[in-house]
Amino acid sequence: MKNNTEKTIYKSLLVILLAFTYSCSNDITERNDQFPQLNPTNADELAGTWKPILLTAPDEFPLDAPIATTLPAYTREINEIKSYQANITDKQKAIIAYWSVGGVLRWNEIMRTLVAKHNRPPFQNPDGTYPIPSGANPFANPEFPFSNPPYSARAYAYVSAAQYDAMIATWHYKKLYNRPAPFVVDATLPVLIPKSTLPSYPCEDAVLAGVTVELLKLLFPTEIAFIQEKAEEEKLYRIISGANVRSDVDSGISLGKKIAAKFIARASTDGAGAAVGNQDLWTLLETQIAATGETPWKSLEIPARPPMLPLFGKVKSFFMSSADVVASRPVPPPSTKSEQFANELAEIKTFSKDNSKKNQEIVTFWADGVGTYTPPGHWNAIATEAFVEQNYSEVRWARNMALLNISMMDAAISCWDAKYFYFNPRPSQMDSSIKTTTGVPNFPAYVSGHSTFSAAACTVLSHILPAKTESLKAMAQEASNSRMYGAIHYRSDCEKGMILGETVGNFAVARAKTDGAE
Repeated sequence: MKNNTEKTIYKSLLVILLAFTYSCSNDITERNDQFPQLNPTNADELAGTWKPILLTAPDEFPLDAPIATTLPAYTREINEIKSYQANITDKQKAIIAYWSVGGVLRWNEIMRTLVAKHNRPPFQNPDGTYPIPSGANPFANPEFPFSNPPYSARAYAYVSAAQYDAMIATWHYKKLYNRPAPFVVDATLPVLIPKSTLPSYPCEDAVLAGVTVELLKLLFPTEIAFIQEKAEEEKLYRIISGANVRSDVDSGISLGKKIAAKFIARASTDGAGAAVGNQDLWTLLETQIAATGETPWKSLEIPARPPMLPLFGKVKSFFMSSADVVASRPVPPPSTKSEQFANELAEIKTFSKDNSKKNQEIVTFWADGVGTYTPPGHWNAIATEAFVEQNYSEVRWARNMALLNISMMDAAISCWDAKYFYFNPRPSQMDSSIKTTTGVPNFPAYVSGHSTFSAAACTVLSHILPAKTESLKAMAQEASNSRMYGAIHYRSDCEKGMILGETVGNFAVARAKTDGAE
């Protein structure tokens, strides 16, 4: 099914996933393995002409011209670097080693740890009701957010999209101002990371820090101290390493913050804040389906928990219109009174009794449940391992992650649209003798989220990395099958979810073909 490289990646990801799944700690942990330092084979010098996602143009937000490298003020900035290097500490060396693999890679990794930490559903109140985390009061009990799959898909997408637009603007201004790197100005200056052929103003890592911190402060407001600490590390690494002077960094932070503000303004009006719905809506969804003679989904938790984000299907997409979401909606599932439904239910009951080691390994690997970085994060980890091999520039890393993560946000929107349009029951609701091996998600069955996320990710990644298409398809299919092996989805859920995911992924592929990067 997979070549040796994919098998190695697959096993290493399983270890990571299990660590997330079974950790009970509230602490944020990071992977200790060291990727190679970023040293792109192609610097993508013309990336400033690529098509942004939200910005109207790369120069939408102005950036002042830098001071001349012949001025005494610039010499003082060079001397700051030399002073750091003359007294460099082991901690500073570790910071350089950590961040020199690439800012997009590291921020995505940090995002996954934040998602995993906050992917915990609120516990019920004494009266049997469930509290809802509030962004307006994030430190209250329960803390905001509950980073469930739709929330995390949107979070990954916003950060990646903002990083991509920020990198396009960065490359535009690098070319415009063409200020040489400090080691070009002063040939005696040591450089502790691979030398870039690009102009140094503004600093790309500083732009990434500026844009990412603002988005993460919105998405994970209880983690601001940690987020800011990582940003300060990233900024310092560029100066100590000799890659940038302080004015390169300061300008980058300023530009990143300006771009972040535009994405934050969009996020405030995209409909995600209303996705939880209310009791009237939850009741209406159930009664509408019951009125058709079908069996409506119900929560199997005790006490019953409100359905997860029933209005997420109304959230505004980056690549799809609301009409596209409706047009992509899958055909209805088999009637709960039909022979096909009975046969699919019986199949899942058979799977529920299969305790083979192989099936259980597959279920565990793709579980992506409470305490993990969710299915979108799982595909981010897979993409990271694959992208490292390609020696991408920072701007291409940002572009590819944006395509991947926006497609999975669109997968969440389209999947949740179908789930709450059809409101189909889970297998263990229809047959209480069915015992799942990976819990029971608190939302309707049709279509499978894992299948939709995985097919969307596979479609985008196969376009970016065509040589890996077959192994990506095998992983996506296995992710889909895992939900049947775990007895939480019918075959129709998975098959139609795969079709929906591919449809959604193709919107991102169409964008990729016209963004100027290819």
